[in-house]
Amino acid sequence: MTRIPAEDRDLMEKAIYYPMVLKVLERDLRVIEKSPFKLPNPYISLVSETMAAVQKQLHAVKREMKKNGMKVQETKRDDTFTTFLFIYKGYEEYHNYFNPRLRNKVEELLAHFLFRRFTDKNSGEKTAG
Repeated sequence: MTRIPAEDRDLMEKAIYYPMVLKVLERDLRVIEKSPFKLPNPYISLVSETMAAVQKQLHAVKREMKKNGMKVQETKRDDTFTTFLFIYKGYEEYHNYFNPRLRNKVEELLAHFLFRRFTDKNSGEKTAG
């Protein structure tokens, strides 16, 4: 049983997911820059601005975690699971994440940061980020 409240665990999970979203965006940006787009600048701008938004959120997450004595670090990865060590106010817990779950969550966050963050604000829905 975990000692970490759900709200704090969600924050710690963002510290896992946001760097993964950034890796995907960085890779996509390199592909876009090398692709034979007729007008690549709008795509490059979209990805660059999205990266800046994710970095801003990641910075806020890290600041909040530091303030509350929380850390997350990857300890083990195989084909099926990735294990993370959650350090929460002096307590250590290991959490296993199914790799397809990580990928699906990163894809959901990617969609949020690329376009849903603009529409969610207008409709008053709760956002994923």
